[in-house]
Amino acid sequence: MFDPLTTMMSHGFKSSKQDFTFGPWNVTAAKNHIMKSKDIERLGEDMNMPSLPEMLFGDNILRIQHTDGYGIEFNAIDALKRVNIMEDAVKVACAQEWQDSRSDSELSKEVMRPYDWTYTTDYRGTLLGEGMQIKVTETPERIDIEKLKAREHILFFDEVLLFEDELHDHGVSMLSVKIRVMPTSFFVLMRFFLRVDGVLIRINDTRLYHEAGRDYMLREFSTRESKISQLKNIPAALYTDPNEVAQHLSLKLTQCEKLGLPAMQPQTAQD
Repeated sequence: MFDPLTTMMSHGFKSSKQDFTFGPWNVTAAKNHIMKSKDIERLGEDMNMPSLPEMLFGDNILRIQHTDGYGIEFNAIDALKRVNIMEDAVKVACAQEWQDSRSDSELSKEVMRPYDWTYTTDYRGTLLGEGMQIKVTETPERIDIEKLKAREHILFFDEVLLFEDELHDHGVSMLSVKIRVMPTSFFVLMRFFLRVDGVLIRINDTRLYHEAGRDYMLREFSTRESKISQLKNIPAALYTDPNEVAQHLSLKLTQCEKLGLPAMQPQTAQD
C-alpha cells in the first residue's frame, strides 16, 4: 500500500502525460507547469479568494474514465472550490493563536482576511459522465487494507501534485494524489496535508478502491487533526513527514461511500 510523498515533490517544469488502459478503463496522469501568476490572480478573482496557493498546478490531473464516459478525476481547481471563503470560527481561532505567537509575522494581516488561508479542502474527486451518472450512497463496507498490502504486481503507478503553499515559511499546505493499478484492482490515495508551525497538523485523506468484477467503487474520506501541543511526545522531526505523523493524529471524521457504476454497463474492470 502506497502513501503520498513524504517530502516535497520535485518542481521540475517538464510537462508529462501518461495514459494507461486496462479493460474498459483508461487512466490519465498529466503533469504540467505551475500556473502563471496572472492566471492565478484571475482565478482568485473568479473564486472570490484573496489569495491562492503559491504553487498551483491548474492543469495537473489524474483521471480514471470508463469507455462509456463515466469516471472520476482529481484536479486542483475543483479542490480549491471546496475551500471555505468565509470566516470560520475554528480556523480563525487557530489563526489568532498563530498570530499571538508570531506578532512580527508578515502573515499577521493575511490571516484575518475572510477566507481559509490554510486552503483546507474536503475535496473527494470530481465525478464524470453525462447521462450515465455514478450513484453515491453511504455504506458500512470498508476498503480491505490487508488485501492492498498483498504483494500484487503493479501494472501502473503515478503521482500528481495539485498544489502546495509554504504559508509564508510557517508551515505547509499540500494536496497530492497517487494511483496504483494491479491486475485485479486499482487504488487511489489523495492526501491534503497541513502543518501550521506551532499550532496544528491536519490530514484529509480520500481513498478510492475498485475491484475487477464489481459494479461499484469504494471511497473513504477521513480527517485527522491534532494541535502541536498535543504532540509533545512525538519527535518534532516527524511533523514534516505526513506518513509518520498521521498515525499520531486524532481521528475526527470518517465517511465511507459506495460509488455505484451505471447499470447500463454490465462490464467492469477486467484483466
